[in-house]
Amino acid sequence: MIRISNIKLPLEHSQEALDAQVLSCLKISPEQLVKTTVFRRGIDARNKKSIFLMYTLDVETTIDDELLAKFDRDPNIRKTPDMAYKFVAQASEDLQERPVVVGFGPCGIFVGLILAEMGYKPIILDRGKEVRERTKDTFGFWRKKQLNTESNVQYGEGGAGTFSDGKLSTQIKDKKHYSRKVLNEFVDAGAPAEILYVSKPHIGTFKLVSMVEKMRAKIIALGGEIRFGARVDDLHLEDGQVTGLTLADGSQIKSKHIALAIGHSARDTFQMIHNKGVYVEAKPFSVGFRVEHKQSLIDKNYYGEFAGHPTLGAADYKLVHHCNNGRSVYSFCMCPGGTVVAATSEENRVVTNGMSQYSRNEMNANSAIVVGIDPSDYPGHPLAGIDFQRKLESAAFKLGGENYDAPAQLVGDFLKGKSSEALGEVEPSYKPGIKLTDLSDVLPDYCIEAIREALPAFNRKIKGFAMDEATLTGVETRTSSPICIKRDDSLQSLNTRGLFPAGEGAGYAGGIMSAAIDGIKVAEAMALSINGEK
Repeated sequence: MIRISNIKLPLEHSQEALDAQVLSCLKISPEQLVKTTVFRRGIDARNKKSIFLMYTLDVETTIDDELLAKFDRDPNIRKTPDMAYKFVAQASEDLQERPVVVGFGPCGIFVGLILAEMGYKPIILDRGKEVRERTKDTFGFWRKKQLNTESNVQYGEGGAGTFSDGKLSTQIKDKKHYSRKVLNEFVDAGAPAEILYVSKPHIGTFKLVSMVEKMRAKIIALGGEIRFGARVDDLHLEDGQVTGLTLADGSQIKSKHIALAIGHSARDTFQMIHNKGVYVEAKPFSVGFRVEHKQSLIDKNYYGEFAGHPTLGAADYKLVHHCNNGRSVYSFCMCPGGTVVAATSEENRVVTNGMSQYSRNEMNANSAIVVGIDPSDYPGHPLAGIDFQRKLESAAFKLGGENYDAPAQLVGDFLKGKSSEALGEVEPSYKPGIKLTDLSDVLPDYCIEAIREALPAFNRKIKGFAMDEATLTGVETRTSSPICIKRDDSLQSLNTRGLFPAGEGAGYAGGIMSAAIDGIKVAEAMALSINGEK
């Protein structure tokens, strides 16, 4: 097939118009065109009065080879690459040892799935509950302030990504097209087929719940085993080699190949592996607040008179500002038409995150506005970043009234340095609830200074961003893992053979797609190691 890039069409167009562009681009007759498939569809909204759709198409003709030779110097016309996933190994029929996967978020799911598809019958452990029960616990916390420390936004089947916008975009290099394998598996599990071609694919929480269940069933059908309520409390090591683990209930599992896909909030597990001598480094992350505006304001800024067009959907944004004090402030995990949610996994702490459904039709847009920090801001031992996070989360809990309500402030009052006393037109969506206060007491001074400088700068890019009645809710601390569990070229721990640090919790991913891709890479590395090839 032939891949054609930069096909430009208006928002309202027919399939015939798309085919006509193909015929014109390739200079062929209708009889020579066999099939046209959309590989990517993006939006060109640089001119809000004239918004276009930009296509990359995979085209089959009766003269593919002739056309590829004819247009060999045209960067917009090339051969469609082979994106089919190819397994790197196969388990032997007399498999002596089953690999273990710790964690069943996006990374752990794909470690387990790929291993199962190669015949290795993995044992997958998750400290939380299966996704339906986990959803009940999470909504119970939001509605009744009843926190289950082992079943919440952070812990349980599907990982933290289940309660998110379900964004599937990533900026990592993907020469082997692993992302296509991820997207195909998601579609097979019930995701909308459009995630295969829209430029910023997303799924939303409710769809993710049923998808995770179907992927679990597929792994089990392939011989895998999944255990919930199975927190890992100890690793067994002999001469620098992992040999097994002990669960919280005292049971033990023997294995010399263990993937650690525990997510960015498994603080007790981080402590355990550090105590066992597994090499860990502190790493940078970011902290800040969630900002909320009316979604209509964002839509109008980006789409003008086309705001609300069904093909465009809810607009998103991505912002960054480099401050005079040397800090960078940026938007993170922007959720169009979504809500701010309670995301703590520990008692007496407040953590915020963002979530959207597939429809993205809630009243507000929200995003984290965060400040980059690094280990020099929390010097000491490799886990000092966790202490830093906990200090901020405890301060937010106290400032919010010590009942899991979150502290909040109007943007106008935040910029003026005064406590808020009444809400404006933007109603905060955070559940359980909010308490108006002065947020400058919950983050370090250098963070407050940076955010106060960044908000007016963002307002110059999005008119109304720093409007007085926009709201800030705190705190956002779980942007990424505060540690990196370093690994070598074989994807094993630097000093613990057989231990494969994986995904976001190990410092090798950020978001659903990159975590899933890292899961595929780790599964391949484990299979090659089991087979003695790596």
